[in-house]
This record gives sequence, C-alpha cells and structure tokens, in this order.
Amino acid sequence: MAIGIDPTVDYVFKLLLGSPEHPAITLHFLNAILGDEIQIVEVEILNPILGKEDDLDKLSILDVAARDSSGRLYDIEMQTTLPAGLSQRLAYYTASLYVGQISEGDDYTLLHPAISICVLDAILFRQSPEIHSDFRLRSRGGSLKLTDGLQIHLLELPKYAVPSDNRVITHPVDAWCHFFCRAETMSAQEIERRFQSPAFNEAAEVLEMIQRTPQQRSQYELRLKAQRDERARMQYAVEQARQEGKAEGKAEGKAEGRAEGRAEGEALGRIEILRELLGVDRTSTAGLSLKQLAALESDLQRQLRERGVS
Repeated sequence: MAIGIDPTVDYVFKLLLGSPEHPAITLHFLNAILGDEIQIVEVEILNPILGKEDDLDKLSILDVAARDSSGRLYDIEMQTTLPAGLSQRLAYYTASLYVGQISEGDDYTLLHPAISICVLDAILFRQSPEIHSDFRLRSRGGSLKLTDGLQIHLLELPKYAVPSDNRVITHPVDAWCHFFCRAETMSAQEIERRFQSPAFNEAAEVLEMIQRTPQQRSQYELRLKAQRDERARMQYAVEQARQEGKAEGKAEGKAEGRAEGRAEGEALGRIEILRELLGVDRTSTAGLSLKQLAALESDLQRQLRERGVS
C-alpha cells in the first residue's frame, strides 16, 4: 500500500532532513549532493523540528540549517514553485550565512564554507539539461578557483526522467530525485527494494510516522493545502498577466489602426489638393499603403515645385 505522503511538502521535507532524531537521512542527502569532494561524517541540525506539540510554531521557518563536524554551514530548502528573485535570494542567504560567522575585527581565515541547497519542483534553467547545478566562485574559464567558501546547489526535479524499469537506483542524486518524485506513490517495501539504503528505509519510516500520527497528518494536510493554494495563486497570476497582455495588444492594435486610418485620410486630402493645383487626372488610390500614399504625395509636390509653385 502506498504511503501517501509527499516528501516535497515543506513540513515533511523538514521532518526528513531537519530532525536530530534522523541524522543518517541528512548525512546521506548532503553527501549525495556534495559528491566525492566532501564526505560528511557528522552533522548538527541548528534549527531542529522534533515533531512535538510545542515545536509546531517553529514551522514558520521551514529551511533546514545545519553544521557539519568541519564547521561548514548548510541551508537546505524545498521550493515547489518558482518565486520571483529566487536566484538573488539564494545568493543573499548564502552570503548572509557566510559573513554571519565572524564579527568586526575577526580574522577572515575563521570563515567556514557556507553551502545552500535548494530542491526545486520547477525549472529555473531551461537552457541546461542538468538536474543538479553546482555554483561556485571560479574564473570565467573555470580553471581557477577563488574560494569554495560560497556554494549554491540547485536540484531541478522536473528534469529527472523516471526510469520505466524497477532496477535498483544506485546513483545518489538520482536516488533522491526519485524519492522526492515518487515516494508518495510507493510502499515502504518498494522504497526498500528500489534504493537498498538504510537512509531511505529510515526516510520511509518518517513518512509512515506522519501518515499514522493524527497531529502530524493534520500539519501535513495544512501545509499541503497551503502549497497547492500558492501554486494555484501563481498560476492564476500568470494567466491574468497573459490575458491582460493579450487585451493590451488588441487595444494597441486598434489604436494603431485608428491612427493609421487618420493618417491615410489626411494624406488623401493633401493629394487631392495637389492634383487640383496641378490639374492632373485623378487616378485611383484604392489599396495604396500609407507608405505608397506618402510617395505619391512627394511626387506631386515635386511636380508643383518644378512649375515654380511653392
């Protein structure tokens, strides 16, 4: 039977990755994102959610703040929509995490890397097929590293292609993408077979705990509704903007048409006067564009000047 709990709901996401009771899940996730470059062996959750009644008010802050045993700082967040200014906000949060480590007069060598990880259920970089984007301070060509003190990792879930077979998923990033995209429809046994990792078995237990605990299930439903409402609001805003743009375009087209009509009428009036002054036959001007009428008017004025009439 499917667990029926979506891990991309921010409340669930924080219980999975922000609970000191389940550090193995957080360690596995961080090591998957950071790869072979860093191997974290211990992590401390700095703003834990313990799942107790008196902790529920803390859910207004749904990012996970963590620190590993080497002093590196982490901000982990889930985004189910694409808010305006996301790139700038990620850069701002990471920079704030970095500079907030020291006070005036402290040695800059005391700074530890600040690493932001955003799991995004939307696409920010359509020009790139990469699911996992890793941003650092590098030279334009990438051969020179200024510092690894500022890092931003982005995981764009819609770019993940769910495999059609039931093979075991061994690649760590693919495993987490699959978990975020499909865990809601999987049973705990399917999760165990699919990933064959103690961390994902533990993650399945957290989802089951939320499902069978009335208070946590209620919090989950509230956050799920809030996220759906926000998604609907953003979709409505996009559609409204599209409709307004369409209407504005029609209005501008009509206004341009009226202005062009007035210009054609005025040009025809001047052409008739010039023809009368010149005493020339009146040829049909039907179907002539505004540009062609202007050329005809210019030619008639030239003829008038040649006759010595100003």
